[in-house]
Amino acid sequence: MGEGRRVGETAVSFVPREQVAEAVKKAIEYSPKRRFKQSIEMIIVLKDIDPRSPGGRIRETIFLPKGVKKDIKICVVADGDTVIKAREAGAHKVITRAELQTIDKKSAKKIAQECDWVLVRTDLMAQAGRILGPALGPRGKIPVPVPPSADIVSVMNRYKRAVLIRTKDQPQIMCRIGTEDMNINDVVENAYAVLSALETKLRSPRQNIAKIIIKTTMGPPIEVLWR
Repeated sequence: MGEGRRVGETAVSFVPREQVAEAVKKAIEYSPKRRFKQSIEMIIVLKDIDPRSPGGRIRETIFLPKGVKKDIKICVVADGDTVIKAREAGAHKVITRAELQTIDKKSAKKIAQECDWVLVRTDLMAQAGRILGPALGPRGKIPVPVPPSADIVSVMNRYKRAVLIRTKDQPQIMCRIGTEDMNINDVVENAYAVLSALETKLRSPRQNIAKIIIKTTMGPPIEVLWR
């Protein structure tokens, strides 16, 4: 969407860190206790953005500095030694070249539903795109190419702390920035990583961001008071 951050401008300098921290703290405090570990989510409402136009479409993978302390399910499509290493590293699902050919539409939908990220060795991208793509696309997921020479364990660990931000039909973005048991400062660091990445995608971040909201999975929305 054109130039984002101006030269010399500090990333998200217009959003006070203490206000983000206060919103995170309230979101945790006001959230009803559940029997599961709730995620902390950030919702960014945009204005003067048309998500249906090419310039208004935002899609960005962000690697959170503090991770999210959730069980992120990684699927790996590969062959040879990469298969062994991925299994040893605890991949949720490992699919070989031969197994890829046996996947039908029902199985592809199950993989798309279960896995947060699908890492695919580059020489299998064409097949994976054809077989898994139709199931991954509607869920906003795409196969991630991995060079054959890459250390699959390092790539897996990197994507375990990744989130995808994107606009759909509405001018807003929602993503997970942590869990309720994380240190508040760590959650704030993750929030700033998302805001900083988003800032580079907006023509005028201060004007294009209408609201920033923090909430737990089952808790009430808490607005960041930054204006």
